[in-house]
Amino acid sequence: MKLTSKLVNKSLLTPTFVCLWIIMFLVEFVKGSLLVSVLPVYMGDVLKLSAFLIGLSFSLQYIGDNLFRSPAGWLVERLGFRMTMAVGLLITLGAVLILSFIKTVGFIVLGCALLGIGTAPLWPCVMMGISAVTKEKKNFGTAMGVIQISSLGGTGLGPIIINFLVSKSYTLVFWFLLACMVVVVIISLFLPGKGNKQVYAASRGLGQKGRLHALLQNIRHTLHHIRHNLKVSPFLYPALFLQTFAIGLLTPVITLYVRTELGLSPEAYSAMLIAGGGIAVAGLIPVGKLVDRYGTSLFLNVGFASAAISICLFALTRSIPIVWFLVILIGLSYSCILPTWDTMLSHLIPEGEKGTVWGFFLTIQGFGMIIGPIVSGKLWDWLGPSAPFLASGCSMGLLFFVHLILSRPSYRLSTE
Repeated sequence: MKLTSKLVNKSLLTPTFVCLWIIMFLVEFVKGSLLVSVLPVYMGDVLKLSAFLIGLSFSLQYIGDNLFRSPAGWLVERLGFRMTMAVGLLITLGAVLILSFIKTVGFIVLGCALLGIGTAPLWPCVMMGISAVTKEKKNFGTAMGVIQISSLGGTGLGPIIINFLVSKSYTLVFWFLLACMVVVVIISLFLPGKGNKQVYAASRGLGQKGRLHALLQNIRHTLHHIRHNLKVSPFLYPALFLQTFAIGLLTPVITLYVRTELGLSPEAYSAMLIAGGGIAVAGLIPVGKLVDRYGTSLFLNVGFASAAISICLFALTRSIPIVWFLVILIGLSYSCILPTWDTMLSHLIPEGEKGTVWGFFLTIQGFGMIIGPIVSGKLWDWLGPSAPFLASGCSMGLLFFVHLILSRPSYRLSTE
């Protein structure tokens, strides 16, 4: 996709935004390739690891990514984009190096954990960057649409392209992914590098104990600032969790359900994924532009309601034409949700600790992706194949009603 498309406001085309767009695409490309196409087969067939060790490695990747988002957001405020992003990407590069060349079980598990830790700064940095770029023009929704395209595009294209290379050589695959990571590390050096000068001034000339004390004081100041300036409804926190929990419920079972319950061939399933994903991606920028003009409430209400209905119906029908219609509807639903949800959150962030709050919000959302797959497997075993889909649809329905409460005048979260 060309960033110079007429759909994209030229005010977005700053060097910082373009660098973040490329970094997001390539990092998600590498992660999608590793987690979907490379590691499950490589760890099982080549390294002969047990299913438990494979599951543990993947869990540590997700946990590392989730737990370190808040600290990463805090560091962005103090070290700046360049240092925080570059350190994270260097850790990610190290993780890919470990996974590529060291076949010891302990190092493989360590590599997966480092992959999560290294990519943790990605979204907090991107959110901070978008906030800065769109502050004057107030076009956060459009920017989120563009960034979501890079994220989804990288995640989707990674496994597709790497599948062609896996059949030739894993060595070729790992060298290709390492080259991608070297490129993003170099690009990260062109990001803005200014941190909080007061932090450096306060710690200059102090010994080790003095610096530790200054660090603890800074953390206490951050928590105090957030506690007194982050004024949001308590309903926001379950909403943050539900938004990703609904997706997490579907992630581990969607392929199995389509193949065993609907009887679709791999080719038909791939076509369905391309259709649904393509519709979602195609709608991101137009919806983002409309959100910038008309606000978030209408689009989130439509997105949550249509997603709830279509996912529940998906679990109840076996008619292939109806399934295709529902896939299209789900794609449209997520084109309404993805850029709009983060735009709504951007209105809640207080000045002074934006990075930390973004990391905090993203951490809560990340728990949905951790817990969702665990609950999904249990529901499948206890209640049958349709249960995870019904639970996901009900989660979206509950999110719809929670958002109705949040969007009422007495619960307005926007600081506008």
